Amino acid sequence: MTTEDAQSAAGTAEGQGPVEIDEEMARHMENKREELFEKFGIRDEFPPEVLEEAEERTQDVQQEIQDEVDERRDLRDMTTWTTDPIDAQDFDDAISVEERDDEYVLWVHIADVTHYVNPDTAMWEEAVERGNTVYLPGYTIHMLPPVLAETVCSLVPNEDRLAHTVEMHLDKENLSYETIDIYKSVIESDARLTYTEAENLLDDPETADDLLEDTSVDLAEKTQLIWDLADRMHEQRKEDGSLVLNPARDRAHTIIEECMLKANKAVTHELMWDRGVEAMYRVHPQPSPEEWDEALVEIQDLDGVSIPGSTWDDPRKAVNATLEQAPGRQLDKIQWAVMKVMPRAKYMNDPFGGHHALNFEIYGHFTSPIRRLSDLINHWIVYTNDVPEDLVALCDRASDRQKDAEQCEREYKKFLEEVGLDAAAVNNRGLEIVDEDED
Repeated sequence: MTTEDAQSAAGTAEGQGPVEIDEEMARHMENKREELFEKFGIRDEFPPEVLEEAEERTQDVQQEIQDEVDERRDLRDMTTWTTDPIDAQDFDDAISVEERDDEYVLWVHIADVTHYVNPDTAMWEEAVERGNTVYLPGYTIHMLPPVLAETVCSLVPNEDRLAHTVEMHLDKENLSYETIDIYKSVIESDARLTYTEAENLLDDPETADDLLEDTSVDLAEKTQLIWDLADRMHEQRKEDGSLVLNPARDRAHTIIEECMLKANKAVTHELMWDRGVEAMYRVHPQPSPEEWDEALVEIQDLDGVSIPGSTWDDPRKAVNATLEQAPGRQLDKIQWAVMKVMPRAKYMNDPFGGHHALNFEIYGHFTSPIRRLSDLINHWIVYTNDVPEDLVALCDRASDRQKDAEQCEREYKKFLEEVGLDAAAVNNRGLEIVDEDED
């Protein structure tokens, strides 16, 4: 994938039932998870005081939102929607878009998690402890209590919600930022789309009426506009040298990925260039020239694969061009050749070095404060313009916890394969425990 910030492509496969297992297998899987949680220091249960605090923050929600309206920008009349996997339990980002005579305006609305979770709360301390949400096939260990994440921090349709909005005015010719404005807002999402529904909407705009309570909302028109804009942003990113390891992404995923990348980049440019503050920047070192040569030679030697000669001087463009032309059977091998030589990305309080895979001079995370510590802290920095004293330690903590989460996921997937389960199917379709005696 192009970036770890891209929205997860692994929604439940619509139209297919869950993977069936018996009770003995379910116990075997639970024992393995507990073994891995102990190995990587992952806490599955929340402390009682954290759960109590989360419960308290979900009381009198609508009244609290009404009390906030006068202090925020009221965007509730704007056409706004979310797009997520079909089995998503919380919706933490929504988008709005307009085309004007001389510009595009893109709004990315992120759930205002720090309104509820701040450094004085037990939930914040627990988020620092956890570092991120851990996604295992068929099982999720949340960074924040679900009772909070799935209620007041979920941008569900037809309900007022507090948000942190990134408003970007983009030049029509080159899609560069003309202005960036980041502010607290109140929004009301008009629709919750699954990726499949978004694809269907692009194919058949008349399906919009089935997705909306208010049929006056121009959702089909807006979805087509955001796809046209996202497609241009995607092609421009490739032209600029951004590595795109998954060339066959569908339109719905491309929309979300490009909008979130644009918002993350906007926020970290604002923090670095306009404010000059430290933040949790995402730094991705580049492989050495020798490592890149090693990867390209390995790719060139694959059967049926040829790297266009004009691209050898820029390895990222060489990989992009090769992936677009290579036989489908070789895509995984090309991606693996690249991943083997890629250093790990890490969080740092200084963006020095930039993000090599994305080819961004400055980059950081802002759009997923429900599932990543880095985004939660960057929300706090944007809002208060105050940098936590232990920011360097927090950067190291987030980097280490992400590494642990990824290793835990790899080992659990390997275990599933060893017991005869398809990890991708479990991830995409979920699990159902069936009684062997039912027949």
